[in-house]
Amino acid sequence: MNRTLFAAASAIALLGLAACGDNQKAGAPGEAGGQGILAVGSSTVFPFASRVAENFSRTSGGAAPRVESLGTGGGIQKFCEGVGAGTADIANASRPMKKSEFELCQKNGVTDIVEIKIGFDGIVIATARNGEAMNFRLQDLYLGLAKEVPGANGAFAANPATAWNQVNPGLPSQRIQVYGPPPTSGTRDAFLELGMAPGAKLIPALAAIEDKDRFETLAHTLREDNAWIDSGENDNAIVQTLTRTPGSLGVFGFSFLEQNMDTVKPLTIDGVAPSVATIADGSYPLARSLYIYVKKQHVGVTPGLREFVMEFISEAAAGRGGYLQDRGLVPLPADQLAAQRAIVTAMTPMTSPQ
Repeated sequence: MNRTLFAAASAIALLGLAACGDNQKAGAPGEAGGQGILAVGSSTVFPFASRVAENFSRTSGGAAPRVESLGTGGGIQKFCEGVGAGTADIANASRPMKKSEFELCQKNGVTDIVEIKIGFDGIVIATARNGEAMNFRLQDLYLGLAKEVPGANGAFAANPATAWNQVNPGLPSQRIQVYGPPPTSGTRDAFLELGMAPGAKLIPALAAIEDKDRFETLAHTLREDNAWIDSGENDNAIVQTLTRTPGSLGVFGFSFLEQNMDTVKPLTIDGVAPSVATIADGSYPLARSLYIYVKKQHVGVTPGLREFVMEFISEAAAGRGGYLQDRGLVPLPADQLAAQRAIVTAMTPMTSPQ
């Protein structure tokens, strides 16, 4: 069974176990028969959280934590709904929590949030295994995928490019058709922050814009003419689309690349291919950190919550050679992982993002 099928089977099994636990829910978390652990959010973090939940259930003998893939934005919104029965214990995220999200949590009584970095991932631009190799400059991403680009007279206009060689003569004459995550996805947010915005800054007409909001609007607004196609929160669906649509490209997390190397291959950015080494050392331009956010008010109330989080950042799980690395997570350096364990041990709440 390949890794993708194994992950899907594991997720179904976990949901089945969780459903059994749900039938016994009563009252607030921590009461007899109260809810089990609920983690919601990023599709990128989903396979890691599911794997930890599986291992935690096996070693603790308890019900498996329930893990839902809603996208980072959707997961954090659910996490911030409040405290108590029926609310999430953990938000999985493939980007840092935004200030507006933190403030929503505070407004709804989620006043103590513990931010834990679990490792690294990369945003991959990939094509089918038999597709043409391509090397993008960062500015190629903006010029190919932005809704508006500078025109001949300096004014911004609808993106006219239909093929990649119109963006950069060094790229093939292949139509621009990219399948990627929707606005609720942390992978999309990271792609905009790590790829589109830095690419825009390399273009003089955009670099000259002093209005921060204007620049961000131009850099973060993707095409709506089917050159960029939102494909839902399921990264596996994007992978499958590439094999069925010759010449198309996909944007998804590195872990999904590792699980599907038999069918897709990565394209390089500024000559650098995504790998464990290039993501860990930051030489791959689209590298990012992954997080879980824990509701401290549920620690000691939702049974097993602290222990589950400790398992998530244990050496066996998140360390070098751990079972999450096998699933595609790029581990933190030893000193950084130790620092995250100290945060969990003390359950140190985060401060407001800037």
